[in-house]
Amino acid sequence: MKRTIRIGTRGSLLARWQANFVADRLRERGQSVELVILRTQGDQTVDRPLAEIGGEGLFTKAIQEALLRGEVDVAVHSLKDLPTGAVPGLQLVAVPTRADPYDALISTRHQNFASLPHQAIVATGSQRRSAMLRHRRPDLRLVPLRGNIDTRLKKLHEEGWDGLIMAKAALDRLNLTDYMTEILDPSWMVPAVGQGALGLECRSDDVATRNIVALLNDEKSFAAVIAERALLEALGGGCSVPIGARGWVEGSLLHLHAVVLDAAGRRRIEGEATGSVTEPVDLGKRLAATLCGAGAGDLLDSEKFDKG
Repeated sequence: MKRTIRIGTRGSLLARWQANFVADRLRERGQSVELVILRTQGDQTVDRPLAEIGGEGLFTKAIQEALLRGEVDVAVHSLKDLPTGAVPGLQLVAVPTRADPYDALISTRHQNFASLPHQAIVATGSQRRSAMLRHRRPDLRLVPLRGNIDTRLKKLHEEGWDGLIMAKAALDRLNLTDYMTEILDPSWMVPAVGQGALGLECRSDDVATRNIVALLNDEKSFAAVIAERALLEALGGGCSVPIGARGWVEGSLLHLHAVVLDAAGRRRIEGEATGSVTEPVDLGKRLAATLCGAGAGDLLDSEKFDKG
């Protein structure tokens, strides 16, 4: 009898959808699977902005620790939440086919982003989105937002906001696409590193599980997010610094677009690079060096200093 593969996941509706998606793909391959629900620091502290809580791995560390202790065999992460630093004993084994990485505007009052009135109130819990919104529309009044998707949609109505910004992939996965007013142009609202992608992590020494989970990997998605993560790591950025990146594959070429901003959205440095799909880390590092040469390094240092 095949052993049961235990999947570690957060307990939110979206996280359980993602874990069940992976579980179903494994069951299709004849595997017995069970979900293990774990509570992370990010789940426990819901009344403060993520950047204010500080630290990396707010939504992933507890799951990684359970994986290392042998309590679960596979960790399913929203890849945008997974820190780029390697954890000894763990390995990112697979990235299933990536969903759309874009951000969406939700509004019950206005037809699109361009029609938002002067000093419209827009909610978002992301430093990256806030900086890009301020750069595009300095007049907007931005309010912080945390909580699950249902909570966010409810507050949109209760608070009378003009709109809120959310990841399109989350809405798609929970069949909430009808709530979307507009998919924001990724040329200015550049997605978070890894947005729309799932990261499947295993213990490095668990060869049997790694071999099974590796069957779920999509090579193009994997290459794109590895390039994005290499760029983020080379820049030394995290959730407290506004950095966006989007990688995509065309034939044998891997393209990468990235942007760095200050929190106020006044300064924006961006660039693009192209390389071999087989060398995503090199591409990410190369574009990071180009951005630093254009002044992103000084911008990042000032942001970190300002945040203590």
